[in-house]
Amino acid sequence: DAFEEQHARLEAERAQGADPEDPDEYRAHNIFWVPVGKTGGKKREAAPEYQDMPGFCKSATLEEIRKHGHVLTPGRYVGAEAQEDDGEPFPEKMRRLVATLREQQGEAARLDAAISANLKELGYGR
Repeated sequence: DAFEEQHARLEAERAQGADPEDPDEYRAHNIFWVPVGKTGGKKREAAPEYQDMPGFCKSATLEEIRKHGHVLTPGRYVGAEAQEDDGEPFPEKMRRLVATLREQQGEAARLDAAISANLKELGYGR
């Protein structure tokens, strides 16, 4: 999943000498960028070329911001990361997911009852 991919990328960078605790390195690599045509000195030279990343970041134009009534909620601009089609038809997937949800809800109810019983036994129940 996306977490595992990001974790693997960070570990690979660490193996090449990157220090995840260095705030300057983090800012230069992951956050900091200067729009084309602006000055930035050494930081601009160290910063990677900026790219919009669906679901993560977007360099919105002033016109786009105006179009959204100057609302700066990130989701209006960054959108969602493209998802791979897993090949499972939607109706089948929903039946499977709902069945899993019902199992988990049953387990949650069983655990809630056990916790309530334990609290009651300790004198904190209803």
